[in-house]
Amino acid sequence: MSDQPLSQNAQQIAALYTRWIGLRAVFHRGWWLVTSLYLIVEADLSPVQLVFLGTAQGIVAVMCEIPAGVVADTISRKTSLLIAHALMSAAMVGTGLVTSFEALIATQMLWGLAWTFSSGADIAWLTDEMKEPDQTAQVITRGARWEQVGSAAGLLAFGAFAWVIDLSAAMILAGASMGALGLFVGLKFPERGFRAIAGKTWVGSFRIFHQGLSLALSNKAILGIFLATLLVNGADEAFVRLYPKGLLEFGFPAELPPILWLTMLGLASLLGAAMALALIERRIALGRTPSETYLLASFCGVLGLLMFSWAPSVSYAMLGVVLVQGIAMSVMRVMSVIAVNERTGSDVRATVQSFLAQMEYAGEIALGLSLGALAQFVGIDAAMTCAAALILTAGFIVRSRS
Repeated sequence: MSDQPLSQNAQQIAALYTRWIGLRAVFHRGWWLVTSLYLIVEADLSPVQLVFLGTAQGIVAVMCEIPAGVVADTISRKTSLLIAHALMSAAMVGTGLVTSFEALIATQMLWGLAWTFSSGADIAWLTDEMKEPDQTAQVITRGARWEQVGSAAGLLAFGAFAWVIDLSAAMILAGASMGALGLFVGLKFPERGFRAIAGKTWVGSFRIFHQGLSLALSNKAILGIFLATLLVNGADEAFVRLYPKGLLEFGFPAELPPILWLTMLGLASLLGAAMALALIERRIALGRTPSETYLLASFCGVLGLLMFSWAPSVSYAMLGVVLVQGIAMSVMRVMSVIAVNERTGSDVRATVQSFLAQMEYAGEIALGLSLGALAQFVGIDAAMTCAAALILTAGFIVRSRS
């Protein structure tokens, strides 16, 4: 890992990337905070319905992730990001306008489609435009820290707006803001490091797809990360969808409304994530491998899930949420992206990152819905205990294949 300072161009690209990541997190995280409560108190969804929304989202993503990654590698990373913002905005606004389960499935499927155009293209754009691959991992980690800062701002802003005004209005405002952020990408993001395939033919697109697939299948470390990602995202999907309902059933203290408790819990999680990622950035600079950090984060996730599942009080359950969401998931996600990015070249980088994202969605479909069904018929605690076992397995897979 190089400790040389970034060039002026790389500094400018890194600054654009971190600002964009931070602002995107403001609108995304603020929207999801309000949405997670909206789906329970306004739409009145059951545990299995809550998780099925993620499954529907994942089905679309699995179908479209690879084609979207190929578009980014074939036509333009920037164009892919612009499409993502337009679709995200529509999905976020649409969710705030409906309450029926069927309509919510449609908006979440649109969100899944939107995210496929962003995942992979963002990291590929950053790496190509910086032109300093030895420094990219540190910028990705720095961006993850700025994502936590933006998330905190989004929780405060949209949590307060939803408390004072209305849940639906806050969701619509977040969606409109996400669309406006797409204008920032269009106006400010350069694209000098990317070279489109001559003619932009489907033959060229298929060649990139085949090259990316061959690399992924031949590299045992990448395959290990893919398998671990499938397990982790299945566990995470069920946890993210169900922990607000679990806490509501446990019973928040009566002094404040649920939206404010969830806001404060989200802020505590983000503080934990920011501290963890600052430590991780230093470990990366010292040359520590992503697999070591990934395994440590998985231990933290197991502890948090068990605390949430078997908590004697709501305070312990909320501490478990902070450990899982604030530390474990944040760190494991960043380490996965860095590890894959280090093993791919520019010509297939977005495509292979899209394979990684596809594993995330496959986990949501294959395991997330199963855990949701378990929560529906046996209980949320039992489902989260099984999720802990999945995360522990993932940690050992990554470490053994590094």
